[in-house]
Amino acid sequence: MRTRSGSSSRGRLAAILACMLACAAPVRAAPAGPSATHPLLGIWMLSIPQLGCAETYHFRGDGTTLVRSAAEISESEFTVAEQPSAKGFYKYDDRVVKDNGKRDCAGEVMRPGSRTTNYIRFHPSGARFVMCQDETLETCIGPFERAPAQGI
Repeated sequence: MRTRSGSSSRGRLAAILACMLACAAPVRAAPAGPSATHPLLGIWMLSIPQLGCAETYHFRGDGTTLVRSAAEISESEFTVAEQPSAKGFYKYDDRVVKDNGKRDCAGEVMRPGSRTTNYIRFHPSGARFVMCQDETLETCIGPFERAPAQGI
């Protein structure tokens, strides 16, 4: 009897495990971060004098961004090209993963799941960049300026 009961228990356990694996939501891996020497990493400021507002972007080495814009605080996952294209732009993909639901400098509320693709062009000094809709300088925002280094 013990063998039968043990087989039955093992069968039920196997069925439960199979169901759990089949029903489980797939786990998404965080995007791989850029190289430690990527010029985008760090804290950048965007001043918007027309709106009397400023935004702070913290591009982190793990491929995440923390953005503060007026009352809004949001977090994103991003990927950025390691090298610029022949036109000098870095392709930048961003997906909002968290937002506090408050309005940004433009009066908008970001929605988690929102995705954007933009193109970043650095100034030769590396201390500023513009973010554009395509690989031209026709529709861009900026300049974003690197925040001064914080002392220890």
